[in-house]
Amino acid sequence: MTNKNKFYVTTAIDYVNAEPHIGHAYQKIVADALARWHKLKGEDVFFLTGTDEHGQKITDSAKEAGLPPKEFVDKISEKFRRAWDKLSIKYDRFIRTTDKDHEKFVQEFIKKIQKDIYKGSYSGLYCVGCERFYTEKDLVNGECQFHPGKKLKLLKEETYYFRLSKYEKDLLKLYRENEEFILPKERRNEIINRVKEGLQDLSITRTNFSWGIPFPLNKDHVVYVWFDALLSYLSGAGKEQEFWPANVHLLGKDNGWFHTVIWPAMLLSAKEKLPKTVFIHGFLTFNGQKISKSLGNVISPDYLVNKYSSDSIRYYVLRNFVFGEDGDFSEKVLAERHNNELANKLGNLVSRVSTLAEKYGLKEVNFKKINVDIHISNVVRDVSELIERFEFDKALNLIFAFIDTLNQWVQDKKIWETGSKEDLFELATGIRLATILLWPFIPETCERISKTFGFKISLSDIEKPLKVIKIKKSEILFKKI
Repeated sequence: MTNKNKFYVTTAIDYVNAEPHIGHAYQKIVADALARWHKLKGEDVFFLTGTDEHGQKITDSAKEAGLPPKEFVDKISEKFRRAWDKLSIKYDRFIRTTDKDHEKFVQEFIKKIQKDIYKGSYSGLYCVGCERFYTEKDLVNGECQFHPGKKLKLLKEETYYFRLSKYEKDLLKLYRENEEFILPKERRNEIINRVKEGLQDLSITRTNFSWGIPFPLNKDHVVYVWFDALLSYLSGAGKEQEFWPANVHLLGKDNGWFHTVIWPAMLLSAKEKLPKTVFIHGFLTFNGQKISKSLGNVISPDYLVNKYSSDSIRYYVLRNFVFGEDGDFSEKVLAERHNNELANKLGNLVSRVSTLAEKYGLKEVNFKKINVDIHISNVVRDVSELIERFEFDKALNLIFAFIDTLNQWVQDKKIWETGSKEDLFELATGIRLATILLWPFIPETCERISKTFGFKISLSDIEKPLKVIKIKKSEILFKKI
């Protein structure tokens, strides 16, 4: 396998101290859309997601639930898996940090970088919510910016350190020579400025609890949860890590430091290849606040899917938000997009054309240039460029502009009066184009459309003549809310 024909995308692995919410789902939907797009391109795709199951926060949450830690994480991890299945998220591996192969890999990795590990002691302010130490300058009004109102704990303990400071110059060189390593560029500038302030060595073991991977150099210690979790991207990269290095890591801005500083330093220490891109996106908020259990504003994916359908949720988060920036979740806007764009525009087009095609039939014409003056190759090229730049909202806007043109063409040609088989053939060809390009975003709907019109969802077939078949009227794709 070569880098040329493979695509490896990862998401953050979610901490299982609480159940999944739409903020978790946002990132997984984006990753799934990316994975599906690269599958359309004929690449060998591997998509990794999963759950992070060690650490102090899990110990505390399991105790609150009255369960042993392993029983607790088994229960919550399964809820994440079921939530992603409901959203048509087709991962290739759902890794759990309690998986035996992962635990073994972590211990072997630590031995591999033993030259950069030394024993010491640590005293500092610890945020259990983030599972990390903070210095005073990192705090906002004396509190963690991601968990306001939660008191930080002063921890003092014996620990083992990773020589993070050793890689300061190497990291700055990496950022300088590889501008795509951290995206978007605003995040890259933030990270560079922080690294230039100087790096401190990283405490990578804990002794004040036991729920973690045993540290191979000292049985009285467990591996720091972040050091353990980051390695899931490498341990889970297929058989013998065949898909490594990752093409893109997707993660939220609260995880940026770990993935753009600590993670590449770990890889440099082990002489492993580095990922191509770490894309740091914003948060979904609700009424201006980050969606989280601690703030009491969690929106369940189950509730949304049951009310609107998985494709409506996928379409909303991919179309409504600029990936990389924060976005405020609005169920009202979700319903408006469902009704106005999915039901009225896409659903209406498919319904009208399939009904007319069933009545009059189709007749093949030369379709190198669709009569609506849109070149198929140009649409594919433009959508591809936008997806490659992570501009999913713009890609969907472009596809729906094309759908608008097709709807207008139905009106202008008055096909219900003319019964033109040639016009219906070209409209069906246009629907095929839109459906194939929409498949990464709303897969279930697109698969239903493809069955109605009898075509395969394949980029390689997109400019081949549409097979003339007898078409049956489409079922309703989206019921209005």
